[in-house]
Amino acid sequence: MPNNIKEQIRTDLQQAKETGQLRAERIREIVKAAVSQVVSEFQEGSTELRSIVKDAVSVVVENLQAKGSDLKENVTASIEGALEAVNTKRHESIAKTQAQVKQLQSQLDEEENKIQQEVDGILAEIQDTNNVNSPETKTAIDSAIDAIKNSDELALLRRRYAQLQAQLAIVKANLAARYGGRSEEVKSYLDDAKNWFQQARPQAEEAVAQVQQKHAQLEEKIGEAGTSLAKKERQIKQILRDLLLSAADWLKEKEPVDKVGK
Repeated sequence: MPNNIKEQIRTDLQQAKETGQLRAERIREIVKAAVSQVVSEFQEGSTELRSIVKDAVSVVVENLQAKGSDLKENVTASIEGALEAVNTKRHESIAKTQAQVKQLQSQLDEEENKIQQEVDGILAEIQDTNNVNSPETKTAIDSAIDAIKNSDELALLRRRYAQLQAQLAIVKANLAARYGGRSEEVKSYLDDAKNWFQQARPQAEEAVAQVQQKHAQLEEKIGEAGTSLAKKERQIKQILRDLLLSAADWLKEKEPVDKVGK
């Protein structure tokens, strides 16, 4: 690492000490700012960048050894700041790809809706135009159409799909937060999780009392994560971890109303 970058970190750390602002978040910002200045000069994944990160953390350790119990948190913050600076371009690329994925998902949803509309139209046509004289036959046709429209298996598949997508979004939010993703990237995943949770919400009245409470708890945790993220609080990773574990427990629960196979 160029000596001027090392000196910048030392100077900024000293200033933070003198002004009483030497906290983990400030250390993270100091290291990120210093490393960002030289990142563009090296190829991603190069040994030079690894050396820069190692040296940046070493400078922090040298200057904060007297901090005692706070040392681990501050060193962690310095590593996070360096990694975020190094991986800025990659996270920008991830954000761009994620936007493309959302667009494709939207197109898929639109095509699936068109299929559903076409099926509904065909079924309605069958129901309106069948000229059978036998009441038993008409009842059988109406019953068959209702069964197709209100398939428990289809409803369960859609709900499970939405549940898995919600958990996947939470996993992505955890990974982004852990590996230096920008707050906007983490928030995007949390928004995705919230949207998928809404789609996974069961509609059957029998399920409301038992499952809606779990949905409310998960949505509250998502909101808590979003608030913490906006305030740039240090506990965001723990909140995201708790949210991931809660979502995992939610998926393990048995369907309150499961008519599949009956």
